[in-house]
Amino acid sequence: MGPVLAADNLQFFLEVSRTGRVADAARRLHVDQTTVSRRIGRLEKDLGVRLFDRTAGGWQLTDAGQEIVPYAEAVETTIVAAQDVVVDAQAGGGALSGTVRILAPDGFGTYLLMPGLSALRNRHPDLTLEVLTATTHDLLTGRDFDIGITLEEPSPRSVVVEKLGQYELKLYASRRYLDDHGIPESIDDLAEHTLIWYIEDLLDVDPLQILERHLPGVRARVQANNIAGHREAVRAGLGIAPLPTYIGKTLPDVVTVLDEEFVAERNYWLVVPRELIRLARISEIVHSLHRIVADNPYLRVPVADRPGGPSTNGRPVPPPPTV
Repeated sequence: MGPVLAADNLQFFLEVSRTGRVADAARRLHVDQTTVSRRIGRLEKDLGVRLFDRTAGGWQLTDAGQEIVPYAEAVETTIVAAQDVVVDAQAGGGALSGTVRILAPDGFGTYLLMPGLSALRNRHPDLTLEVLTATTHDLLTGRDFDIGITLEEPSPRSVVVEKLGQYELKLYASRRYLDDHGIPESIDDLAEHTLIWYIEDLLDVDPLQILERHLPGVRARVQANNIAGHREAVRAGLGIAPLPTYIGKTLPDVVTVLDEEFVAERNYWLVVPRELIRLARISEIVHSLHRIVADNPYLRVPVADRPGGPSTNGRPVPPPPTV
């Protein structure tokens, strides 16, 4: 049997792996650089392998170091979860407290999640919610989140994954734009119009690679890196954009274009680290997410026959996922 590894040494290892610099890790851990170097040296001695290549440009993980990362992250999340269980137990089933970080695509986070958090905040005013929105493939590759919503189905390794909801993308334009530029009668006509979409070089989310699949030969002449930009560009009469129906259908003086010819169905996936799924505040927020989806007339609940409380539009709200 090898030496017992100190969990706090693994935390030092994780911080350096994330920052690539001892000075940055020391600052985040509130210690001096010598302490960081000494702790990692001790961990390497205990494991009998070199975890970092020390270079002038920073500390780079070795192959062995890369293999250790997921195990160190598992220890980290387990310790955090144990601390949180104590906090939840002290709450006694009443109002929840603590901090929960939610990662979400910009459309879901901005237009569904943020407006839907009012009821949760009213029930738990001491609960702090951190909402990070972005539409990128790398959104959930780290472990710096408590609850994640993603457009891509992630690997279930060390996380609980389930389909949260389904939505549709359709083409929208303002009446003013169509009055000025005419109404396209076919997909081919879009080549003569201004299409609005994501910046091609920055779009790495496969479910949103829709131009080549659904609009062959059409290039976006106005590109923005977030859906709020697409929405405002449509409202301003700048052009035609694919928008989720839960956004497009709510815009005044904006109409669907080529309603029968273009529709793209996409999914939202719910992701929770397995160590956190039983925490009271995580379960409460997961349940709120299901309710947000069930209450929106433009989203479909993927598992409609699961038991749960009724929603305002009569569809059942699934309970939080369990392991």
